[in-house]
Amino acid sequence: MVETLNFPHKKVQNFLVGCSIFSSNQPAGVAGFGRGISSLPSQLGLKKFSYCMVSHKFDNTPKNSFLLMDSESASDKKTENLSYTPLLKSPARPALSDYYYVGLRKITVGGKKVKVSYKQLSPESEGNGGTIVDSGSTFTYMNREVFDLIADAFSEQVKEYERAKSVESLTGLRPCFDVSGRGDFEMPEMKLHFKGGAEMAIPLENYFFAVRDDKKLVVCLTVVTDNTLFGPELVSGPSIILGNFFMQNFHIEYDLRNERFGFGRRNCS
Repeated sequence: MVETLNFPHKKVQNFLVGCSIFSSNQPAGVAGFGRGISSLPSQLGLKKFSYCMVSHKFDNTPKNSFLLMDSESASDKKTENLSYTPLLKSPARPALSDYYYVGLRKITVGGKKVKVSYKQLSPESEGNGGTIVDSGSTFTYMNREVFDLIADAFSEQVKEYERAKSVESLTGLRPCFDVSGRGDFEMPEMKLHFKGGAEMAIPLENYFFAVRDDKKLVVCLTVVTDNTLFGPELVSGPSIILGNFFMQNFHIEYDLRNERFGFGRRNCS
């Protein structure tokens, strides 16, 4: 379906609007921001767009995240207080060509490198392996091989709290720890290290989520994998999908003109 998109100071003719065959418990509309020709950035000719997501801990906050779209930028200047890593060339494979691939080189937990194989971190020509950034995914996804290494790293380092196996069985998330009566709790820091030296230290509330189990307070790692209740079952494609839960209270920028991905901590509320 072709429409005219009207902005206060701009009119976009022949704007392509897509339709789905079926959806259940989904929003009435989704704005696609991928690399495809029908995406909003492509149709508007955006050179850069960025957003900052408020915390969405399922608390029905009335506050909104912001979105900035820039179709005029001709500058190579970087945004202040953002770290950058190059956007990698998307694979030619149609199912994956819309994704934003980034060069994740290393993951550390508690300052210790998790021994994720080069094969998992580096996308091959067909797009299998590697890391994409996807604001449309809630939790971060890792395939089984990567996830097991990350989960084991937390399990090995967290000795102060008991595992909450009943919550793990109920939610499909792991590891989960019982932190009842502890007040402020601590977990090993999780940090992503990207090509070019950029580092993203993930805030604790972005990778551990608190749940109540009877009178217990339990926290669970909000990373999913195959066969969890929330995770997709991917037989091919990227090894890691960085979802929007990781991006809470980060200023995230896609500089399409200069093919780079920027991020920086910010209070988005």
